[in-house]
Amino acid sequence: SSEVLEAIENVIHDVLKSLAQDKAPVLTLANRSDWRNIEFTDSVGLQMIPCSTTKQIRSDCPRSAPKFALMLKILSMIYKMVQSNTYATKRDIYYSDTLLFRSQSVVDNIINDISCMLKIPRRSLHILSTTKGFVAGNLSYTEEDGTKVNCTCGATAVTVPSNVEGIKNLISHAKFMLIVEKDATFQRLLDDDFCHKLSPCIMITGRGVPDLNTRLFVRKLWDSFQIPIFTLVDADPHGVEIMCIYKYGSVSMSFEAHHLTVPSIKWLGLLPSDLERLNIRKDVLIPFTKQDQNKLASLQKRSYLACQPTWKKELEIMAASKLKAEIQVLTSLSSDYLSRVYLPNKLQFGGWL
Repeated sequence: SSEVLEAIENVIHDVLKSLAQDKAPVLTLANRSDWRNIEFTDSVGLQMIPCSTTKQIRSDCPRSAPKFALMLKILSMIYKMVQSNTYATKRDIYYSDTLLFRSQSVVDNIINDISCMLKIPRRSLHILSTTKGFVAGNLSYTEEDGTKVNCTCGATAVTVPSNVEGIKNLISHAKFMLIVEKDATFQRLLDDDFCHKLSPCIMITGRGVPDLNTRLFVRKLWDSFQIPIFTLVDADPHGVEIMCIYKYGSVSMSFEAHHLTVPSIKWLGLLPSDLERLNIRKDVLIPFTKQDQNKLASLQKRSYLACQPTWKKELEIMAASKLKAEIQVLTSLSSDYLSRVYLPNKLQFGGWL
């Protein structure tokens, strides 16, 4: 807490110093969206380089002055919360003054900028994200307030905790973890009692692009149990991108990569090569859109693909066919093909990349 308060005081001190010298105050932070500021390492994934290019939020420029003011406003809110040891969600901050902030995305972006500027993880700023992820399977833990949570696989899943750092007493006999891209597939596997039928496991879904808490939770489980982690995503560029966020991180959060990425994650399915191997009918596949082509071209240029030759081949198959498939395509073979045949065979015979 003292480190956070001191970092905010230093920012305000610099603002006051500029004003005392009759200069326009400026906030300087690393440019989070610039690929030139990112380096790739096998052990961490995408991380920000120490000497990254910066951008300035000026108080004397009509374009950036409103953002300058909003950053100071949120810094003052963080300062009060850290002092009083209270917490707020990003949603709480937005609703504290909707006219001032205008949209939730403005608040989200500023909070990430502040975290990057102070070089302090977002959870240490006493700001919690609204969690959208779910977890189920062979796992129990205690939340910060003492609530005991049991995720034993049933018909319903448990919401990923909003304060991942605060959970303790994690217990699991799981043999592996399965990250599922979509909520619908996750629920289907729950209904088929997948967690019990094969061997004890933990299943997680971020319900699409994962939020920060889901990524933190996957990392926490990896640190705690060191079990294999597999991903089950659609055979399309968007699914591959989501898998890469869990494994290697994202450009916008690269300054926090050490707490968020799990480079040991494996690609279990749905592989583009599976579509041919399983004789999936062409009429149930979906043609690429222009957006899909652009996303695939972007993925093929990523630095981490150089150390993943098998992934590269799968993307080449996708590019050549210009066809994509959702996980649900397996129901064209049989209604329970995913849980009864596809996943057991893959896990038993090592059909992952």
